[in-house]
Amino acid sequence: MAQSFRDSPLPLFAPQGDADEAAPAALNGRMPSYIADHRQRLRERFMQAGGASLPDYELLELVLFRAIPRQDVKPLARLLLDTFGDFNRVITASPARLELVKGIGPAVVQELKLMEAAAQRMMRSRVLQKPILSSWDALLDYCHTAMAHRETEQFRVLYLDRKNHLIADEEQARGTVDHVPVYPREIVKRALELNASALILVHNHPSGDPTPSDADLSMTHQVKDASHALGLTLHDHLIIGKSRELSFRSSGYL
Repeated sequence: MAQSFRDSPLPLFAPQGDADEAAPAALNGRMPSYIADHRQRLRERFMQAGGASLPDYELLELVLFRAIPRQDVKPLARLLLDTFGDFNRVITASPARLELVKGIGPAVVQELKLMEAAAQRMMRSRVLQKPILSSWDALLDYCHTAMAHRETEQFRVLYLDRKNHLIADEEQARGTVDHVPVYPREIVKRALELNASALILVHNHPSGDPTPSDADLSMTHQVKDASHALGLTLHDHLIIGKSRELSFRSSGYL
């Protein structure tokens, strides 16, 4: 018989003593002792040894505990990993795709999207208020966290001031699995609106291979020419793959 999961949202801040359990009125019966014991052991291992000590399915179980407070979530964690491949791909999957998985409802999607937002916020904080060009590794980490596991192409522009501090990180367009429409004139126009002095282009290749296409090369040079005409500097164009990135400047394309 297929596992049935109760997907019950919990308050973000629950009262002490039952911090991550749903209100009694929302439950039918007590949690079986073997589930309670497993959850307690898993929490203790996490607190003692940290997340790096846990395999993906156990880390995912911890995330699911809040959304599904009274059932064994290990089968669902494994199903999610079988469906999407790894922990990163699970939390970055779109809500629509997540909800196609049996046992996933709004509360689970919310927990996963909260995890994704927290990861992106942490990575983004490492590049704020710092010169981007001297914090390059942090920038790459942020771009990989935000874009590496997306299933469709996304094109972003990082706008910088005269000291190369980040003014804005804006999504310009979304596309299909192998194409995203980009309009160089709009990119440069937005730079002028923000009083930016420089910019970095970033987009992902869902295929995992960051090798630039002819369209990528053509568009980049159009943005470079338009930027140069207005006194703006195009520092780089990064293509983010699954496990590595390509820098147009380092590769000699700029």
